[in-house]
Formats: sequence, structure tokens, C-alpha cells
Amino acid sequence: MATSESGRAGRATARRGAPRASEAAPGARPGRGDPRTPPRASPDAPPAGPDAPPAAEPAGAPDEQAGAPDERAGRFDEAYFRTYYGEGSPARVHGPDEVALLARAVVSLAGYWGWPLHSALDVGAGPGFWRDALLREAPGLDYLGVDVSPVACARYGHERRDIARWRARRRFDLVVCQGVLQYLDDEAAAAALENLAVMAKGLLFLEALTRKDLDDVADRQRTDADVFLRSGAWYRARLRPHFVQVGAGLFCKRESGLLFFELERAGA
Repeated sequence: MATSESGRAGRATARRGAPRASEAAPGARPGRGDPRTPPRASPDAPPAGPDAPPAAEPAGAPDEQAGAPDERAGRFDEAYFRTYYGEGSPARVHGPDEVALLARAVVSLAGYWGWPLHSALDVGAGPGFWRDALLREAPGLDYLGVDVSPVACARYGHERRDIARWRARRRFDLVVCQGVLQYLDDEAAAAALENLAVMAKGLLFLEALTRKDLDDVADRQRTDADVFLRSGAWYRARLRPHFVQVGAGLFCKRESGLLFFELERAGA
């Protein structure tokens, strides 16, 4: 099992049967036009039992944590990028075309729900695919990309941050965290989720490989399996006090004031 790493570069998880990078045909799903007003969404009670989250951070806790990444970030080196993002690599996970489709969907749903996107934080920004796609979809977006990898930061211009030990004072309309948390042990992943929750003002797009994903969904030939595998319930238990899950990897901050139809809310 891998040691704890924070804010990894992009993701190294591929779905079984999914086209390889740049093979997917472009497209967009049709939108819907029902206007809605934004009363506050009612929170659900947090779960009990072994998957229950730890106690909430006490009032008055600092709203920024320092924390330079440590030497373990060296895992995400030139070889890692060549393997999972290099042109022609058989293990290449995805390219800019696939991320562009995903970013378009996220921005479109935010618009449909009436949530303006003025700022975005990209955790584990890696090759910068989300940056490029988001700035095309939302020109003028105030974007911040962070990564633990010195290679990614030097090559793509991100700030070097460890999401398990860092949070910004500002909050963001959209937070993206794709393929990062499975590289963290339980303690670091729980801390990262708390930091993401503090920095998210509205929407969070989250993807993290779970035990069931690796068994049932992931293409093992294109997936880095040297990670910390947990259940989806473990993640949901720690997200639920802060977010409403609305499906397709999107979570909405409870105090955002957005209202969702019952069948839009996953598991509601």
C-alpha cells in the first residue's frame, strides 16, 4: 500500500471499457429550463456507526493551515507523468478532450442550478486539463490550481500545496478534487475533506477511487492501484455534514441556499 501523499497530480484511474484518451466523441447533454428559487436546502442528520465522521472542528479554529508538502510528494515525478499522461502511453488515463467534456457538464449544471462560477480551486491540478477547460467554459474565472508534485508545479504553474495540511482563507464557487484522496491514508484523507469543505462555497466535484470501484469499474491496466482503498460510505459520512450529494460526483454546500428536487439528490 502506498504511503500517504497529498494533492496528487490529476488522477490515474480509468473506467473499464472507456475509450482511451482522445478517443471519446465530443458531445453535450441537453439542458432543462425549470427556474427555481434558492431557499436553503435542509440538512440531513449525520450518520451513526463506524462510518460516522469525527467531531466537528471547534469554533474559533484557524481558517488557514500552513504545511509545505513533504518529500513523499516525489512519487509524482517525471516517470509518473510519462506513464499516466504521456502521449502514446498504454496506461494513459485521459487527455484534455475527456476533461473538457466533464468540465462542460459541471459548468452547465452550475448554470442550470443558478450558481454563478466566479472562482474555482483545482486540487491535484496535474497537467492543467481542468484549468484549460474551465477557462474556456467560464471566461474570466478566477482559477487557482494547487498540487503536491514539484514536477507538476514547475511545468504547469500551480501553487505547491498539501491539501491534508493546507486551506486558504478564501472560499471558492467551485472546488475540483479529482483522483487525489485515494493517495492519502485515513487520517490525511479526513483532514483533506475538512479542508475542502471549508474552502467550498458552493459546488465540489469529487472523484476518489474506492474499493468497489477497483473491483467492479476500474480498468486495472490503466489504474494506479497502489493506493488507500476505502468504501464509498466512508467518504459520504465525512461529506454529509457539509454537503448535499447531487450525483455524478457533484456535491453542493449545505449553506449555499440552493434547492434540489428530491430525485436530483443522490440517496435522499
